[in-house]
Amino acid sequence: MNLRSLIVAVMVVLAGCATPVRAPVVVPIVVVAESTWRQVDQEIVAASKSATEQTKIYARGAMDYWRTRVYQLTEENFIPWFSSYWTQEWLSVKVSWYTLSAAGEQDASAKRLAAYLLEQYQKRVLAPVAVEIDPDAILSLATAFYVDILQEELQRISQRHGVPMAQLNGRLQKIPAIALGPPPARDASLYQVVHTQPLNTLPAYAALIEKIHKAGGDRGVGSTDTAMAPVAKRASQRMEAEMAPRGAASAVAAAAGKLAGGLITVGVAGIRAMIQAADRPDSEALIRSSLGNTFDKAWMKLVQNPTTGVMAGTFYLAAQIEGSLAGSADVPPVSLGNGAVDWSPAESTNQQTVP
Repeated sequence: MNLRSLIVAVMVVLAGCATPVRAPVVVPIVVVAESTWRQVDQEIVAASKSATEQTKIYARGAMDYWRTRVYQLTEENFIPWFSSYWTQEWLSVKVSWYTLSAAGEQDASAKRLAAYLLEQYQKRVLAPVAVEIDPDAILSLATAFYVDILQEELQRISQRHGVPMAQLNGRLQKIPAIALGPPPARDASLYQVVHTQPLNTLPAYAALIEKIHKAGGDRGVGSTDTAMAPVAKRASQRMEAEMAPRGAASAVAAAAGKLAGGLITVGVAGIRAMIQAADRPDSEALIRSSLGNTFDKAWMKLVQNPTTGVMAGTFYLAAQIEGSLAGSADVPPVSLGNGAVDWSPAESTNQQTVP
């Protein structure tokens, strides 16, 4: 290194040492008045109620679509399959086997046939529709929809009142949204709920969905086996009634010889086909009526039941959040920019009041 370069390097070092150290930037602490916190709490309650109403509309639309698809595939896949000649022949074989192995059990063939038809309905209708949408998916999507709306409103509340988001987050950590513990992992604050993405990775949320599933039991069509019972009973009775003529026809065919016997068998098969064709309209009407009535009842329960339906997750979160803020919700509700919001304090269990 030559002398000139050395001099330049020394001057740079000395200049750096002479530069004053910058003082750390101090972010002033915003003092939020207690009255402002009360207003924030009230607006959180109002936001929760508004989000719940919007989620109801979303969930109802999703359930309408699910019902439409179930009815469509029932008409396209299940009824034509059930009514076809070869399916009826196969069911007749099964009914024969059920009858022989009944061991004196009453209505054994009808019960076992109903179970088989339910299995086929699941395979041909419910499973294909579930690839698109089903009540379990709607439950999760509706809850996430509610949380997303609430998260957006919390941002607006922060801006409206000049409350730094860090301080509002501290407030949210005190608001219980899920209280299913012990253990503590089954509990979650509002902060955890709105900041966990995706929501189903939050252990407390998984516990909530599990609780709803256990309370609701089967979340598909519901008592579809009950709907299949009259269909199966009618089919098994008809098929059992056909067994005796079939047995007699087989005996006559065997006695008449190979050629004549074959003609007799073909003739009997033709008669059976005619009987099945004549019975087809009534059978299809019975299927539509039985499945339709049962499905509509199950669908309505999934839409309306607050603890086991598709809105159960939303209602639980809303009740916990609004109930915990009930102490601050004793003044008229506020507007969120989309008109007046009418609300009353929600009732809930396991609630804690935010101080």
